[in-house]
Amino acid sequence: MTGGVVAAVDLGATSGRVVLGRVGPDRLDIDDVHRFPNTPVRTRDGLHWNIYELYRNVLVGLRKAVAAEPNLLSIGIDSWAVDYALLRGDRLVSTPYHYRDERTARGVAAVRDLLTAEELYATNGLQFLPFNTLYQLTVDRLDGLLDDDTTMLLVPDLIAYWLTGARRAERTNASTTGLLDVTTGTWHTPLAATLDLPPRLLPPLAAPGDLVGALTPDVAADLGSTALPVVAVGSHDTASAVVAVPMTSRDAAYICSGTWSLIGVETDHPILTDQSRQADFTNEAGVDGRTRYLRNRMGMWLVNECVNAWQRDGSRVDLPALIGEAVDATDRVLFDVDDPSLVPGGDMPTRIVELAPGLAGAQRNVVMRSILESLALSYARTLDELQHLTGVPIETVHIVGGASQNALLCQLIADRAGRTVLAGPVEATATGNILIQARAAGLLTGTLEDLRSLVHRTTWPTAYQPRRTVTMPTGATA
Repeated sequence: MTGGVVAAVDLGATSGRVVLGRVGPDRLDIDDVHRFPNTPVRTRDGLHWNIYELYRNVLVGLRKAVAAEPNLLSIGIDSWAVDYALLRGDRLVSTPYHYRDERTARGVAAVRDLLTAEELYATNGLQFLPFNTLYQLTVDRLDGLLDDDTTMLLVPDLIAYWLTGARRAERTNASTTGLLDVTTGTWHTPLAATLDLPPRLLPPLAAPGDLVGALTPDVAADLGSTALPVVAVGSHDTASAVVAVPMTSRDAAYICSGTWSLIGVETDHPILTDQSRQADFTNEAGVDGRTRYLRNRMGMWLVNECVNAWQRDGSRVDLPALIGEAVDATDRVLFDVDDPSLVPGGDMPTRIVELAPGLAGAQRNVVMRSILESLALSYARTLDELQHLTGVPIETVHIVGGASQNALLCQLIADRAGRTVLAGPVEATATGNILIQARAAGLLTGTLEDLRSLVHRTTWPTAYQPRRTVTMPTGATA
């Protein structure tokens, strides 16, 4: 087979889309067919994802994809991590909670009564994040929502189940739950038992490239298609994005930047030292048995939430123009972008001023410059830690995702890190999703390096070289 077309469903924390990927030995084209917002909903019991609206839009997008390409070969689904639905039979016990919901604090306290941080890290290899799935499931257990007939499905697995009727847990996303054994890649049943989670809660695992199932007759008829296969991809969006990082050397790091920024390297084995645990680095499953050794840092959430706050009075904020104005801003104050107070939604400019009082009354371009400078400093420090912990001599940093279009941020990262930054591709997550489907369909062959070679040949990253040594601005707080 010399060429063909697959459909990628790519669900992000703020928006989703369905795209077509046209793939051949020297071809990799991506066309959007449907974009839609992903807006959470707050009800009396907390903050939820509007999963039914997401699924409705997935079906709309797939109908458009089938209409545009009747010979579509397969469908793959990726999304953000950790969040899930509980099913009893075919019915949802509740709609998925948003990881920013405040309920997770109870789960953290309950788990800490049972296990030490050292025991957890040796088991799952994950950095501490209060919204990880095992903490959320512990809250569900405390609330009496779990029994022997309950199944957990992460968001992309839930969409795949509605499409095919098959219940699977794709391994890269399952690794973010905290319940996967970091050394074997299987569910850690003793840990689940310690947390008093029902044995049937965790569905069978699938690896990227595996067949999840075929569209049910009802879904296929609704889409106007045949019983198309749904193929497991790196269903954690970062796992798919890392597949599409055009690395030509393992001596390189990546920054997958969107709402969050995931900063890491690809390794053959997890790193489980106490030094790694104390530095809060995580070991997540990658495609083809690789390990994504990384740290989760704040991303464009700060920028987007500031823009949302500034627009609440009815005014319009032109973000590209504002970033252009930030280039010329001489005043800025650095602050800790990873402070826990910045995780929830709300009045972000006020929260930033609480951390950086020097920004009180500052113009918006100064606030924006301060955010981007502070992000760049956080990323540079993380890259230095990464090099120290892994021994990988990081010379090049690949930034992919939406932030790769932010020229000011890319240049500031190069300046602060003292390393070459290569920006692009923007559509890394969808690209990685497409590449794994294409390999499963026989359109491509080879290792991850072979897939990345195709990305390298068909995209043209923008290079940013470090400029003069950057000094700390007066009044800096980070």
